[in-house]
Formats: sequence, structure tokens, C-alpha cells
Amino acid sequence: MKKTEEGMLLRIFVGEADSYQGKALYEQIVLKAKALGLSGATVLRGIMGFGADSRMHTSKLLSLSENLPLVIEIIDNEENLDKFMPFLNEAMAEGLMTLEKVRVVKFHAPSSTNKS
Repeated sequence: MKKTEEGMLLRIFVGEADSYQGKALYEQIVLKAKALGLSGATVLRGIMGFGADSRMHTSKLLSLSENLPLVIEIIDNEENLDKFMPFLNEAMAEGLMTLEKVRVVKFHAPSSTNKS
């Protein structure tokens, strides 16, 4: 069975070395999203990228692989993501965020209430 609904995708771009209160920023973001009861979060590690400073980060060269790009994706409704924004405003010293409307398709296994 599947269910379709409208939602918002919050995509957060940070560096692997970014921190907040002495811990990895990406980890703090995911933990706060969980604490606020958001639908879920996924952290994706990039193998190559650059940001506003145009400094290249790549996993190919050991000297440049210390701060690989990360993307954190969180999908929920707009109201719940709005509750999350004050934390992001406080925690992020630099980075980028995007918000976009998405159609969410949730798949659920049928309940097996009839056990013969």
C-alpha cells in the first residue's frame, strides 16, 4: 500500500570538519532533527566538491580529503521544518540550505491481522 502527500525537502550542505559545540555539525543536525520528531534525516558524503571559497575537496588526494562535502537531507512538512530553522540558524556558521516542495510517496506493508 502506498500513500502520497505533499512535503518539503530541506537539503543542507556542510563540510565534514564543521562542528557545533565541540561535535560534528552533521551529527548535531541529525540528533536535533530526531529530538524534534522530524520524519527522518540522511547524511550523504560527497567524494568531490567545492563551496563559496572555491577550494576543491576530493577523496582522491589525501591532503584534500580531510573536509569532504556532506549533504543532509530531511523531508517533512513545512510547519515541522520551520520549527527546526532556529537551531540551524544558531548551529551553522557557514554552509548552504535549500528548501523545495516535494511529493512524498510512503510505502507501507499491509497489516496482517488475519492470521490463519
